[in-house]
Amino acid sequence: MADLELARILLALIALLVAAHFVGALFVRLRQPAVIGEILGGVLLGPTVFGALAPDAQRWLFPGEGAAHAGLTLIYQLGLLLLMYLAGTQMRSTAGRHATRTVTVVSVVGMVVPFGIGLVAAGVVDDRPLVGPAGHHLALVLVIAIALAITSIPVISRIMLDLGILGTPFAGIVLSVAVLEDIVLNVVLAIALGLVHREQAGGFGLAAWLGLHSPAATIAYHAVLPVLLFAGAALAARVIGDRPRGPVDSAGTVTRGLTLVLAAAALCAVLGVVPIFGAFVVGLLARRDEVGAETRATHVVREFSLAFPIPVYFALIGLRLDLLYNLAVTLTLAFIVFACVVKAGSVYAGARLSRLPPADSAHLAVALNARGGPGIVLAGVAHDAGIISDAFFTTLVLTAVVTSLLAGAWLERAVARGFLTTDRAAPAPPPHR
Repeated sequence: MADLELARILLALIALLVAAHFVGALFVRLRQPAVIGEILGGVLLGPTVFGALAPDAQRWLFPGEGAAHAGLTLIYQLGLLLLMYLAGTQMRSTAGRHATRTVTVVSVVGMVVPFGIGLVAAGVVDDRPLVGPAGHHLALVLVIAIALAITSIPVISRIMLDLGILGTPFAGIVLSVAVLEDIVLNVVLAIALGLVHREQAGGFGLAAWLGLHSPAATIAYHAVLPVLLFAGAALAARVIGDRPRGPVDSAGTVTRGLTLVLAAAALCAVLGVVPIFGAFVVGLLARRDEVGAETRATHVVREFSLAFPIPVYFALIGLRLDLLYNLAVTLTLAFIVFACVVKAGSVYAGARLSRLPPADSAHLAVALNARGGPGIVLAGVAHDAGIISDAFFTTLVLTAVVTSLLAGAWLERAVARGFLTTDRAAPAPPPHR
């Protein structure tokens, strides 16, 4: 690599890190998710602001091709893998038995109904403003359905932590429902991406080697294989976990953990499954100590990830947002309203079916409407795969941002008015994403 290209990569990383951490810290002080600030930091460096003021300088610092672009893309992918790994560890730490009947009913109604409505709506609307260069209608339909049904565990858990309600039964129901929903929706995302990768892989991967060319065979493959991968990984983790081992806090343990994340992602790439699913499964099965808390090794990985690759990932998401040319105002407003009504309405109906009071049902509906980091990841990977257009990518990112802000404002007001009781003896803070 030439010195000029190396200098461009390093300068770009410095700019992304400073912008992401500075604006992210500002949003934390305002009691808002850091991820929104990190994305806004990227927007400031992208074509919306920096590119509008100094287009030549912006294109030089963030080129669309060449070695510098490839280097930033590699860090973008690393940040995505580590984000999904941490999402898996977060799901494991928040899973539990909280009002089993309520969790079951709300999970089914709050996920199946918006997902089904998304399938129907995507099948009848004009998808020309939404579809990306891959031109795959079925994958687009699945992405729209996921976008309507998805919930952010890290964002809503941090909001509840800041409000002092993370240790309450209400928070337990929210997080238990979110865990079940996001595990299922990650499998569906693997199917959507598999449909597109089947046509883009160029003969690489197990699905291509098996000669799976029809959409039906591809859907079956990507529906079954992630479940088998998860079951196999769970069995391996159980067997390995029963064996004596050395200290878990050593640098070697951190190295093994990172290697396992990369190996699982590489295995998924060979199998034709979206690589982020492998990182997600490793996080779900990450070893915990005797009291169920994450080990020191996982904590070290978390601190490194939240300091460097993950903020850069979100800043690069913001960098890709062109709010001057790719913001379809009518589409974005209509989708945000539709998504909120469908998701919150479905969760409210499920909560009422499980016999929760109207007020508690409303709080639950707004909390589970927050899409946060998972909604942004969905937008990013779907855009990378060419499933969605630039305008719809912008719409999905803004939907994740707006729904997270709405959830925070609603729950803060509910606590201030005494509708939700606080519990200051809350667990340690999860990542503010």
